[in-house]
Amino acid sequence: MIPAFLIPARPPRPARLALVAGAAVLGVTLTACSGGAAASDRKAGGDGPAAPSKAAPARISVNLQGTSAAAGGPVTVTLAAGKLREVTVSADGGEALTGRISGDGRTWTSDRVAAPGTTYRVRARDTSGGGDSASFTTRAAEKVNKLTLAPGKNTTVGIAQPLSIVFDNPVKDKAAVEKALKVSTSNDTEGSWGWVRDYSGRDRVDWRPEKYWKPGTRITLDAELNGVDSGPAGGFFVRDYATGFTVGASQVVEVDLDRHRLALRRDGRTVMDVPVSGGTPGGDKRSWRGTAVLMSKEGTINMRSETVGLGDAYDKMVDYSMRLTWSGMYAHAAPWNAAYFGRANHSSGCVGMSDADAAALYRQVRVGDPFEITGADTKGTVAEGNGYGAWNVSWADWRKRSALG
Repeated sequence: MIPAFLIPARPPRPARLALVAGAAVLGVTLTACSGGAAASDRKAGGDGPAAPSKAAPARISVNLQGTSAAAGGPVTVTLAAGKLREVTVSADGGEALTGRISGDGRTWTSDRVAAPGTTYRVRARDTSGGGDSASFTTRAAEKVNKLTLAPGKNTTVGIAQPLSIVFDNPVKDKAAVEKALKVSTSNDTEGSWGWVRDYSGRDRVDWRPEKYWKPGTRITLDAELNGVDSGPAGGFFVRDYATGFTVGASQVVEVDLDRHRLALRRDGRTVMDVPVSGGTPGGDKRSWRGTAVLMSKEGTINMRSETVGLGDAYDKMVDYSMRLTWSGMYAHAAPWNAAYFGRANHSSGCVGMSDADAAALYRQVRVGDPFEITGADTKGTVAEGNGYGAWNVSWADWRKRSALG
C-alpha cells in the first residue's frame, strides 16, 4: 500500500468551478431583481450587501382627533409629503367611509360625514409604499332625530302616492337632510322633493313626479342620514333608512259634487259610476275639493263629530271607511243618508254612498289612488300637508319647495 502522504493531489475540476461561478451570477441577478443594495449601500468594510431598507412611513394628519371629535362633517386625511395611493376609514360596527383623493394626491376627503358616537380607524398608504394609521372617536349625539316613511316597504300603491317623510323633530338644515335622500326609479322618472308642514305640525318632505306615476314604476329611497345634523332643535340622525315600493294599475276616482256622482276609472275605462252625497253646502260641513290621495282603507271605524270640530252632531260606526285627509274627510258607506244619494250634498263633509257601492269601491281602490274632487261649494282645496295634497301645487311651484333650489 502506498502511504497517503505520497499520493499526489487531484487537479482542479473545471466543470464544477464553472457551475459554482454560474450560481454566483444567478445570485447577483436575483438580488438585483429583489431591490438589493447598491455598492454605496454596502456595510463599511464588508463584502456583502446590507439588508434592504424599508419604505419610510407615510406621515398623515386627520382633521378629527381624540375621543370627543365633532360629528357631522367629512373626514379629511392629509399627507405631509408625497402622494396618497389609498385611504381606508372604517367604523367600528359599521361600513367604511368611501372618499376621494384630491388632484394633487395630498388629501383624501370622505363622501359622507362622520356619525356621532363612533370610533373610526384610519389607514393610509402613499405611492412609495409607505403607510400610516390613526384613530378617533366622535361625541355621542345629545339629541337624536328620527323619521317615519310612507308608503310602507315593498308595497304596491296607486299612481298618486308620493314618497313622504315626516320628522320627529324640527329640521332647520333642510338642505343637508335633502342631500342625503337618494331616490331612484326603474324608468328614470323625474321628480322633486318639496318641504311642507304636516297636519301634525311636524316638518315633512315629499317626493313626487310632475304627473302621476306610470304603472309598474319601482321607486327606491336610500336615506343616507347617519351623521347628518338636522339643526339645534332637531339633533343628529344616527342611522340610515331605506324603503322601496311599486306603482300598481292606473286608477282615478272622480267625484263630482255638483252632479253628486262618483266614477272609478281604470286605465281610462269607467268601471264604476254611482250616486253619492257630499258635504252640506254653506258651512263647516262642506267637503274639500282638489286632488286627495287615498291614505288608508280603515274598514269599520267609529266616527265622532267632535274630532273634526262639529260638536256632538254624530257618533256612529261607519263601514268601508277610506281616508282622504288627516282632517277627517272619508269616502264611506252612509245608508242613513240614502235619500240624498245622487240628489244633494247632505253629509258632514265626507263622500257617502250605499253599502253595496261602498263595498265595491273599497274592494277595488288601492292606497295611493287619487280622488279628483270638483264642486262649486266647498271648504277649499286640500292642503299639501292635509294628507297628500301635493298634486294641488303646480310643478313649477313644487320644485321651488326643494331646499336645493
